[in-house]
Amino acid sequence: MSTAALNIPAGIDDLTPSWFSQALGESVTAVEVLDAHSGTTGRARVRLQSDSLPQTLFVKLQPFTPEQQTFLRQVGLGVAEARLYANLGHELPVRIPRVWHSAHDEADSSFVMILEDLDASGCQFPSPGYDGIVDVARSAMTELALLHATYLGREIPWLATPEGMRRKPDDPKTAARRTHFIRLALDQFGEEMGPAFRRLAQLYIDRSGDIVGLFGEGELTLIHGDTHSGNLFVDDGRTGFYDWAVVGRGPGMRDVAYFLCNSLPTSARRAEQDALLARYRAALAGHGVALDERTAADQYRLFSVYSWIAAVSTAAVGSQWQPIEIARAAMILTTTAIEDLGAVDLLEDRL
Repeated sequence: MSTAALNIPAGIDDLTPSWFSQALGESVTAVEVLDAHSGTTGRARVRLQSDSLPQTLFVKLQPFTPEQQTFLRQVGLGVAEARLYANLGHELPVRIPRVWHSAHDEADSSFVMILEDLDASGCQFPSPGYDGIVDVARSAMTELALLHATYLGREIPWLATPEGMRRKPDDPKTAARRTHFIRLALDQFGEEMGPAFRRLAQLYIDRSGDIVGLFGEGELTLIHGDTHSGNLFVDDGRTGFYDWAVVGRGPGMRDVAYFLCNSLPTSARRAEQDALLARYRAALAGHGVALDERTAADQYRLFSVYSWIAAVSTAAVGSQWQPIEIARAAMILTTTAIEDLGAVDLLEDRL
């Protein structure tokens, strides 16, 4: 899945039959790029002419513009995902896109991944308005418990937490980067979103290092880190996970709260969150991991803040990371969640 000798493509033009033949170890005689676009990474869906490979595959590589490439180098997202796929792509216990090839270069932050074309595999892609979103959530609780139980307490030396999630309270530059998007959001949305939004935004701006420190408390495991519905898919009723760009180590409840607060419609979250948390705890117990109800509830309230930070930061940059209508919807969902859960009061008590 990884090679040191094979060049990493710098762009779409480098995705040649010769390169695919080397990367996949199978003869590829022609390549057709069916679709290509660039956001936080470059993405291309390709059709290959080959005797034994799937007709279509999905490629992730460096963004197509210098500005996007610079941003990605600063935060290390593409390399983190490629590293995960190269090291654990064939052993992760949850459903992920099949990994055909994954490589990265730490020196220049370049990377490439050749992955299963989930569309061609007949998978579905849920959204908050998806008719079966509660079923997706139930399956996600079971799958996340499996992932978290598998890697609980396991050392993974190469797994680096993304820069923005590390606690460096004495580093003004890190603090400024960490709070930049929340400052933008406070200016843009503060009046519209209400007092709880403003209280939490100001608290995070003032105490980001301490808040991020709280996010690392508890038993650590491998977490996806970005479990909104846009990074999930459904394969024959089973919830799967892709876009592992912010994979790291943390308490498993971070993934759970992120999804429930960011991607369930408010009415569904209010009605189902207790049962879904119980389902997650029961699934953990089935794998020999105990998480008591009180601890789970406290962690859920805390990590609703993590979900809020991610959604609000995304909304602050408009359509650069996600379509703005999706980002705004997530910001509204997570703001309602932190209000419902009294998350600002919890943070103020903990700090």
